[in-house]
Amino acid sequence: MPKEKEALKVETERPKKKAKIGDEIRMAEQLPAKKKTVLRKEIEKKDFRKELEEEVVERVAKPARWKEDKKATVVKMKKTEITVPKAIKRRIRIGETITVGDLAKKMGVKAGEVINKLMRMGLMVTINQSIDFDAASLIAAEFDYQVEQAGMEYDESTYKVESSVENLKPRAPVVTIMGHVDHGKTSLLDAIRKSRVTEGEAGGITQAIGAYHVNLKGREIVFLDTPGHEAFTAMRARGAQVTDIVVLVVAADDGVMDQTVEAINHSKIAGVPIIVAINKIDKPEADPGRIKQALTEYALVPEEWGGDTIFSEVSAKQKIGIEELLELILLQADILELKADPDRPARGVVIEARLDRGRGPVATVLIQEGTLHEGDAFVCKTEYGRVRAMSDDQGRRIKEAGPATPVEVIGFSGVPQVSAEFNAVEDEKKARSIGDYWMRKERERELSATSKITLEQLYEKMKEGVKELNVIIRADVQGSIEALTDALTKLSTDDIKLKVIHGSTGAITETDVMLASASNAVIIGFNVRPDARVVELAESEGVDIKLYDIIYNVIADIRAAMEGLLEPEYKEVVLGRAEVRDLFRVPKVGTVAGSFITDGKVTRKANVKLVRDGAVVFDGKIGSLRRFKDDVKEVLAGFECGIGIEGFNDLRVGDQIEAYVNEKIERKL
Repeated sequence: MPKEKEALKVETERPKKKAKIGDEIRMAEQLPAKKKTVLRKEIEKKDFRKELEEEVVERVAKPARWKEDKKATVVKMKKTEITVPKAIKRRIRIGETITVGDLAKKMGVKAGEVINKLMRMGLMVTINQSIDFDAASLIAAEFDYQVEQAGMEYDESTYKVESSVENLKPRAPVVTIMGHVDHGKTSLLDAIRKSRVTEGEAGGITQAIGAYHVNLKGREIVFLDTPGHEAFTAMRARGAQVTDIVVLVVAADDGVMDQTVEAINHSKIAGVPIIVAINKIDKPEADPGRIKQALTEYALVPEEWGGDTIFSEVSAKQKIGIEELLELILLQADILELKADPDRPARGVVIEARLDRGRGPVATVLIQEGTLHEGDAFVCKTEYGRVRAMSDDQGRRIKEAGPATPVEVIGFSGVPQVSAEFNAVEDEKKARSIGDYWMRKERERELSATSKITLEQLYEKMKEGVKELNVIIRADVQGSIEALTDALTKLSTDDIKLKVIHGSTGAITETDVMLASASNAVIIGFNVRPDARVVELAESEGVDIKLYDIIYNVIADIRAAMEGLLEPEYKEVVLGRAEVRDLFRVPKVGTVAGSFITDGKVTRKANVKLVRDGAVVFDGKIGSLRRFKDDVKEVLAGFECGIGIEGFNDLRVGDQIEAYVNEKIERKL
């Protein structure tokens, strides 16, 4: 190699070892044209630094993009043959949100590692807290996972089917019977059905909603029976939402009660016409005119008085006016022109649901549109399945059910929520997909609703003395759970909260006992019984199981339990007063006040207040009480004694000593 080229090569390489850009540029100017690549490389390096600086700034604004770009940059800077980012091959599917624990489980990593990554991102979370899809995607990328959105979006439009006018056909009216407890509501329905079911009711209350078919002159009427007690507000509200006509039962010998007004309000809010049935007109003290007058205050004016409300006078006991009432119902139905499309996929609402020991989850469904066939796939919010069997209100097996038909359906994946919408779908695969979607949504809602209490809030609650009574409810039907939950939560006050931590249908299980043990809860069984193993486990775990069949007793017992948790209040009761007339210094004891009891009495165990010039200067306990040299338990008015006060010797002649006790008063809700 010529010496000139060698020298040029040396000088060309030297600037690479120096950090001064000016020297590099001067050297580049001395190079031949073909060697100007050095300058181009240096300019590229300078631009690359700027690019890195921009990426660092962008880190905060777009962390997900920065994570991906960073991985590629690191690979490029390494002196290896790899020049592209490593491909992400593993994939997981999640919903809109996911708990940290579930995300870790899906990726097969420890939850602590995921929490650590989130903490580095500035998110302080626990294993049970939810993170959104974007955060989960970012964390998954750190573990070489790609995240895909799971499931489809479903809403009410999924089941929406437009029916042409020519397909609409007349259907039977759905009638809800409402009224005050013991006004003869169930007896009236019995008279209509020509059967007796009233005698078997516990405490005179209908414990579940029933749906029944009645035929009159070739036409059908469907009746829903809702309980009348105020604790079943939610059940009555549900009845008003699925009904076409409300029959309001009012006793002629009683009058308008709170539950009567409540039923009127539910009906008006739902926009349902009301027919008033004045019951018990056979009684001597019956006064239908007084009932009509009272109902005018609630805008229910009889037609003969110029109003638009239909009134019917009946006697369920004597079977008087029953057929006339049914004719009035059909007349009102004709005015409403009730129609439905029987050829579309079935749609309805769950009236009642329970877990049957032999048949599994069973639900009473009122079909509102379309026709439900045996074998149809269906979805009911979070539950789904295929119609394995159907039976009508008489218990007879049927193959199909059209509009305005109440049926008992077997084949649910679980016990559905009462008032949930019931929809027939193409196949069981779609039913499962929709059910799983709503299950995820429900779980996400519950997780987001979980109270995130801080240490400060917990300290404040403890300082305020707020107590909590946890309850687990097991009932025979879903409607009873709703009614009990509604009634019991109303007992909560500012000082004590009642929390229903779990409620389901069916017998009390060992799982319920363990949950109660872990959460210090009381188990309430309503029309259900535990088996011997459950009772034995409850005894060993110290769990209290209460069994009932009347809701009044549940409310009374829980109220008493809540009152027992309240801190008692103390009332100060003055026992007597004494005047200090002399002072004695007793070695090892202190100052003893020679006193005269002016009124009441002073006892050895009493508390005392020392009053001087009208102001309390000390509040404490009696240290000693003597008459002459004897210790005594009490000294009555008119006698002298020596009183020593614990921890206080600054007594003066003329001071007043007031003896009192704190009397405990049990608090009520």
